[in-house]
Amino acid sequence: MSDRLRVVQVGLGAWGHDWAWRVNPTVDEVEVVGYVDSDPGALALIAKRLPDSDGRSFTSLSEAIESTRPDALLVTTTLAGHEPLTRLGLEAGLHVLCEKPFTDDLDCARELVELAAAKGLTLMVSQNYRHFPAPRTAASLVAEGSLGELYQVGIDFRQNDPSPPKPRRRHHLDTQPLLIDMSIHHFDLLRLVLGQEPRRIYCQSQSPSWSGFGGPPSAVALIDFDGVLVSYRGSWISAGPITPWAGEWTMEFEHGQVAWTSRGERVLIHDRVVVRPRRGRPRIVPMPEISRIDRAGTLTEFARALRDGREPETSGRDNLKTLAFTLAAVESAERDSWVNVGAEARDGFGQL
Repeated sequence: MSDRLRVVQVGLGAWGHDWAWRVNPTVDEVEVVGYVDSDPGALALIAKRLPDSDGRSFTSLSEAIESTRPDALLVTTTLAGHEPLTRLGLEAGLHVLCEKPFTDDLDCARELVELAAAKGLTLMVSQNYRHFPAPRTAASLVAEGSLGELYQVGIDFRQNDPSPPKPRRRHHLDTQPLLIDMSIHHFDLLRLVLGQEPRRIYCQSQSPSWSGFGGPPSAVALIDFDGVLVSYRGSWISAGPITPWAGEWTMEFEHGQVAWTSRGERVLIHDRVVVRPRRGRPRIVPMPEISRIDRAGTLTEFARALRDGREPETSGRDNLKTLAFTLAAVESAERDSWVNVGAEARDGFGQL
C-alpha cells in the first residue's frame, strides 16, 4: 500500500454522493481513484461536484478495479448492494469498508467475515455514530465506575417524517426502516457504551396505515444486558420534539444519573453530557476533542488500521455482534416474544 490508501467508491446515490464530496476529501490518508455507479446520471452529478473525478468514473466495478488497481473498496450503495459488492471486492483482493449494515442476513455476514480472514484482508463496517465525543465520554464514565453500579438505561429517538405530507424517499420503502436502517446505530452504541453484549431482547414494532412507510417506522424494546435493563423507544413518525440522531440517553447509576445526546442535524456536534449526582449540583462533563467525526472518523479508522496492521474498531468480525443484536430485535417484533442475543445469536436465534 502506498502512503495514501487508494480507494474505489461504489454507489453514488444521495448518500454515496454525500460521502464523495463531503467526507472523502477531508481524510488525507485516502485517495479516491475511482467512482462507480450503474446510473450515468449519478456519475454526471458527481462530475459537476468534483471536476477532478472526470476520467475516473465507471459504470462497472470490475472495470474500475482493473483500470485503477486500488487498495480498497468503499461500498456506499443501498442495502441490496452491500453483500454482493463487498464479496466482489474481497474476491478481487481488496480491503473493504462498507456502509452499515453490511448485510441483513447473519449467515451471509459470517461468510463475508470468513472470506476476508481467509484472504488476509480487512473488512470494516461504518458505524459512524461511534465517532463523536459524547458516546466516548459516556463509555468512559461507565468504565471508570465513579458513579457506582449502572442499572438502567433509557433511549429515545424521535423524527417526524411521515409520508404524506412529505414525499416518499428511500427509507419509506424499506422493509425495516427503523430497526435495521436506524436502530442499528443505537444498538451499536449500547455495545460501545456499556462495554458488554446484550443477553436478550423483547421488541414490538408498529406500522400505522397513515405513515407512508412500507415497513414499521416505530418500535419499543426492552433489552437485558445482564443486570442492566435498557428501555428503547424509536420513531420516524413522532410529533414530539425531534432528537439528535443518536437519540436522548439517560443512564441511571447507584450514585446518580448521566444524560447525554449526540450527532446533531447536518452532522453538527450537538454533543452534551450531564452528570446529576444524588447529592450536589449537576455538572457538564468536559468531552475529548475529535478532529474527524462521523463518517470521516470511520474512514480514518479504516485507513489507519490498515497502515498499522491492526483490526479496526468496527471490523466485520466485531460487527457481527451488532448485526445479531439488530436482527434479534426484528425477530422479536415478528414473533412477539423474547429472543436471545449474544452467543446464542451468533449460532442462531433462540426463542425463550
